[in-house]
Amino acid sequence: MPSRPGVTLSARLADIAAALGGELRGDGERLVERIGPLEAATPDTISFLSQPRLKHLLQSTTAGAVIVRAEAAEAALARGAVAIVVPDPYLAFARLTRWWAARTRPAPGPGVHPSAYVAPGAQVHPSASIGPMAVIEAHAVIGEHVAVGAHAVVGEGAELGEGTQLRARATFGFGCRIGARGIVHSGAVIGADGFGFAPCEGRWEKIEQLGAVWIGDDVEIGANTCVDRGALDDTLIEDGVKLDNLIQIAHNVHIGAHTAMAGCVGVAGSARIGKHCTFGGAAMILGHLQIADHVHISAASVVMSSITKPGQYSGVFPIDENANWEKNAATLRQLHTLRARLRALEKKSST
Repeated sequence: MPSRPGVTLSARLADIAAALGGELRGDGERLVERIGPLEAATPDTISFLSQPRLKHLLQSTTAGAVIVRAEAAEAALARGAVAIVVPDPYLAFARLTRWWAARTRPAPGPGVHPSAYVAPGAQVHPSASIGPMAVIEAHAVIGEHVAVGAHAVVGEGAELGEGTQLRARATFGFGCRIGARGIVHSGAVIGADGFGFAPCEGRWEKIEQLGAVWIGDDVEIGANTCVDRGALDDTLIEDGVKLDNLIQIAHNVHIGAHTAMAGCVGVAGSARIGKHCTFGGAAMILGHLQIADHVHISAASVVMSSITKPGQYSGVFPIDENANWEKNAATLRQLHTLRARLRALEKKSST
């Protein structure tokens, strides 16, 4: 296994089980040094099994410990692994990664790097970290334990809430706000102008975008994702929203709490999206549409009309409830055969 940068860690399984609130079955003094998949595990690895259909992997793994549900514990113990029993192994794995990262990734120390620029009138909490060549413009507010990475820019009057991380080369535009514990990854641009132009005699007159972007708590925004400021009102992203890399959120969009979008999703202006929705990669949502809570859009689907009831929706010809779309798709694959049969019947009836 190749070495990895950062701090190495040898962790007692008893400590891990306690952190996860799991039931430890086996030697709690055993040490593990990495988290890894069952297929490539070594005796110093802790792994997890979340899908019952993959239980056969326990028969060949050499992992030193496995996070499992109760019904898979004996299979793990039979291979000599320590079992940590939890109700939801995948959730426990997620929490373990955060527990591990907190101990192996040194947090930036408080203070302003000598090469950074902090404008007069900006408020930077003493516990915040401002990285090399970062720019904090006038009247910006940098909260407690905020980390602003190298070359990142915080615009005039912008606010970063407690514990938020603005990664290297991210841009957080003037007048925008993000709440606590947010993460804005490298290359993301929050608060660029929305795409607003008025046609005039064959050319385009720019419409100044006078709103901002308001983002709630616990929001994560991926690398090179863009969230445009509103034209008049603000673009709104509620608590817990997760945006993948390379997503476009246009001006005046409103995204409800705990909605998640995979890479390359595009949302056109003034669309309003409900809470607890999911959007697969490269899904497209047209402007001024209303999407209800608990709507799930399959990858590469194009939403061309408002969706008023929860459910899974798929397709581009046009989008429909997933069950209906699957039936239509199956029929579409047989259109050539159906056409040949229809022509044969027409020919027979005409003779």
